[in-house]
This record gives sequence, structure tokens and C-alpha cells, in this order.
Amino acid sequence: MKNSAGKIAFFKNQFVPIEEANINIQTHALQYGTGAFGGIRAYWNEKEQQLWVFRLEDHYKRLLQSSRILFMNPGYALEDLKKITVELLAKNNWKQNVYLRPFVYKSALELSPRLYNVDDSFAIYTLALDDYLDINSGLRCCVSSWQRINDNAIPTRSKATGGYINSALAKSEASLNGFDEAIFLDANGMVSEGTAANLFIVRDNVLITAPKTASILEGITRRTLLQIAKEQLNLTIEERDISRTELYIADEVFFSGTGVQLAWIKEIDHRTIGNGGIGPVSTKLRQLFFSIVTGNSELYPQWRTPVYPK
Repeated sequence: MKNSAGKIAFFKNQFVPIEEANINIQTHALQYGTGAFGGIRAYWNEKEQQLWVFRLEDHYKRLLQSSRILFMNPGYALEDLKKITVELLAKNNWKQNVYLRPFVYKSALELSPRLYNVDDSFAIYTLALDDYLDINSGLRCCVSSWQRINDNAIPTRSKATGGYINSALAKSEASLNGFDEAIFLDANGMVSEGTAANLFIVRDNVLITAPKTASILEGITRRTLLQIAKEQLNLTIEERDISRTELYIADEVFFSGTGVQLAWIKEIDHRTIGNGGIGPVSTKLRQLFFSIVTGNSELYPQWRTPVYPK
């Protein structure tokens, strides 16, 4: 996994060298986790010599929604955020797969863990990134002893920075016990999602995923896969509660997300999933997904934003 930083970031309303994009240790967001972030990918197409940003507008709509929940304002309208992002990618002259991290945070230098009447700032940086998790070998996962935070405790659909201590605890537990990833159960004991990814199962050729009410992040990749599964593969789709033991008897299980993309799972709690290999639905969805995001397919052109002019 390549992971080198872009030389330029957007910070305090201007493009600056990445080493100058620093915050004071008194910053409110550093002390209290009062921020919200997004994760966006851009895919390099060597043949076209083009960098395609995937679902840029949808990602910023979600960040703006997160900001509204958390009494924050990035100070920029949707179109301005899109323009800044494309310009940043061009200034870094990226010609490989890239991950973008935009975020809004409480930038005031003050105490008091409140959200209202505290100054906000917007920043964005970029990283070279191919696979965040191994999407080829299959993942070994466990059901975490840590419960997924409830939306009434910390809003899970807001992608709030402070809420990710929940993910960090579960991920650390999984890693220390020899697993690649963890799967959360929600407050009702039903399957929620991974530590930084939504989760799908396949049973009898039906694609199943937890509902939005299961304390999940409303993932952009999740939405993408549901749409192409229905429109391109004619699959039956169910958004419903999933019990823990249903994971063990599923034909296929996989994670989805901007970071993980589509990563299939071969084992959960020491139980082999299906035949232990990537399943046919996961394979077809993954092939379609990558052909779309890289611009090698003409499907859904509205989802791709070019960085370099032609």
C-alpha cells in the first residue's frame, strides 16, 4: 500500500505546503473530537491520462449534513468545496490513485466541550493510496466485544471525528487477537458494520445489508453497490436486520467503503464463509465497481469528476 502525502494542502482558506498545515495544541477539536470528516477517492486512468474523482458532490453533501448535525459550518458552499478539491488535486499533480480527507473542525483555542458558538475551519489533504485492506486474499474477521455506538449517543451518520474512538477500540481488539477486521453489533444485538466500512452478506443470491437505523454510516459506496446490484445485475436486495449467526451461514460476506472499496471476507469468528473463496456476487460487483470508478466503463458518468482538462 503506497501512502505518501501530497505536497500541498488546503488550510485556513488557502493552498499551503503540507508541512505548514498545523494546528495549535489548544485547538478545540484536538481536545474534544469536535469535527467531522469525509473520505473521497480519485482513480487514475493511465490510458486516458485522467484522474477521476468518485461521487465528489455526494461526499460533500454528506459532509455538509454532518456539519449541520454538529452545529458546524465549513464556510464554503457545495460548488466551492468541489472546486477547491479539484484544484488541490491538480496542484499536487497526482497521477495515481489518491485518497482525499476533507474535514470541518472546531478551530477555536478554548475550553468547554460544546458545539455552538465555537469557531469552525475547513481543511483538506491528499494521500497516495491503493488498497487500504487486502481486497484479494479475503479477510479474517471477528465480531467485536465493543458495541457500535448508538446514533442517540454519538450520531453515527455524522462521521464525527470523536466517534471513531469506538472504531479504534474494536479494530485494536481485532488486530491484537490476530484478525484483520472487526464487525460491530448494534444496541439491539444486530449486525451493524465494520470499524470503517459497511457490511453486506449474500444468501441464496439475495444481497442483504443492515438498514440505516442500525447505527451505520450512510456510506456512498454502500449506496453505489446497491444501485448497480439492482440496475446492472438484477439482484434482489434486502435492507434489514442481520443476526450474528446469519453471518456464519451466509454464502458471501464483504465490506464496502471509500477506503476498503469492496473487500471480501473469508472467515468470521473462525468459521469459513461459503467455500472460503470470493463469491460470484462479490466478484461481479467488484468488477463493475472498479470499471465505473476508473472510467473504463461508460456507466454512470455523473459519478466521475475529471481533474485535468482535455
